[in-house]
Amino acid sequence: MNILLIGSGGREHALAWAIAASAECDRLYAAPGNPGMEECAICADIDITDHAAVIAFCQENDIDFVVVGPEAPLVAGMVDDLAKAGIKAFGPSKAAAALEGSKGYTKDLCREFGIPTAAYQRFTEADAAKAYVREHGAPIVVKADGLAAGKGVVVAMTLDDALAAVDAIFAGSVGEAGREVVIEAYLEGEEASFFALCDGTTAIPLISAQDHKRAFDGDKGPNTGGMGAYSPAPIMTPEMEERVMETIIRPTVRAMASRGTPFKGVLFAGLMITRDGPQLIEYNVRFGDPETQVIMPRLRSDLLPALLASADGLLSTISLRWKPDTALCVVMATKGYPGNFPRSSEIRGLAKAASVDDVLVFHAGTRRSGDRILANGGRVLGIAATGKTVKEAQALAYEAIDLVDWPEGFCRRDIGWRAIKKV
Repeated sequence: MNILLIGSGGREHALAWAIAASAECDRLYAAPGNPGMEECAICADIDITDHAAVIAFCQENDIDFVVVGPEAPLVAGMVDDLAKAGIKAFGPSKAAAALEGSKGYTKDLCREFGIPTAAYQRFTEADAAKAYVREHGAPIVVKADGLAAGKGVVVAMTLDDALAAVDAIFAGSVGEAGREVVIEAYLEGEEASFFALCDGTTAIPLISAQDHKRAFDGDKGPNTGGMGAYSPAPIMTPEMEERVMETIIRPTVRAMASRGTPFKGVLFAGLMITRDGPQLIEYNVRFGDPETQVIMPRLRSDLLPALLASADGLLSTISLRWKPDTALCVVMATKGYPGNFPRSSEIRGLAKAASVDDVLVFHAGTRRSGDRILANGGRVLGIAATGKTVKEAQALAYEAIDLVDWPEGFCRRDIGWRAIKKV
């Protein structure tokens, strides 16, 4: 098959690495891709917001299957447009992608179908939202309703922080995503990421991971899109995974089908494991970043048939096998991220880092200039390693990071600390 992968980040590089290894894959294209993906895919400079251009590329290059990586094209209806053109794709329809496109939509669905989640209220103007915050006090969570690239959630530990977050979102800090605000109760517990493939009626579990959202060591500093991850998450025991499937994932799949918007693709559940059990924090409708960079190295099965089965409604025929090893990924970001940061600093030593046994170097925000690799974003690299334990994988990842020559970059030095502390 000829495959087109949409996207250019670390998640897409990890997916490209896995798809290219499939016995079913003849030729893999990535649009627009990145320099790291050039090793396993043909990068095509296409504007992925132009669905007509994507369709034309598919027709000109005999593309059999499209895998949509990022959330924005899904929420914009790329899968629907591809389907109208007779092109099969992995991912949800525009209607089903509302599970990520609107946090309020998901919260309402949870309320209607009894899916465990924090108490909440939706607001379209600041004064009412601030009155609710004052009534309930802090800590409290303030969220922009729409897509905000990981920057629309404020876990406010003080009343002043919560009120400031409401004002900032309604003032346009996250653009159109902040036209509505969801305010919800603060949950105590441990966060985990859990993934399941869905085909509209059937859902099969993938595996768990744990992300590190804060920018600096010790879970300090501002929230980011993710500074590292490891898999599996120790808190996600087999019993807890089944509980999540039974109380959160399967009810969601049934709910979406009952609404006439069946969900196909990957459901990424952001969870809080509380004393009362798992609670849904939010859904994403695509693979996570940087979680994909630790999930793919642990997958023993061929990924592509599972993605096809999701699109074709045949997941009941799929059984996935996983390596018992731990995988850990450390994100290298440009200094200044998640605030303002410079671009175009040169990164050296990537080949040395990739030569470390059991290490993969995933590109997330890079561009090529001749023979040089330049930083072209906030989160720039994901250094992933596998080992028998979290500590072993962590040591390998940082050994590789120390071979990267990039003075303008930084990373957390404690990825995996929760799991190591539990040992």
